[in-house]
Amino acid sequence: MSTLKNKVQLIGNVGNEPEITNLDSGKKVAKFSIATNESW
Repeated sequence: MSTLKNKVQLIGNVGNEPEITNLDSGKKVAKFSIATNESW
């Protein structure tokens, strides 16, 4: 099976401090808001 990888670049201003959560698997997830002046 081939490995699929995607790349995303987000440009803007971070609204709040990131919320970091530890998963049961030992990995970490960061959640944050971002503000831009463009819409799609």
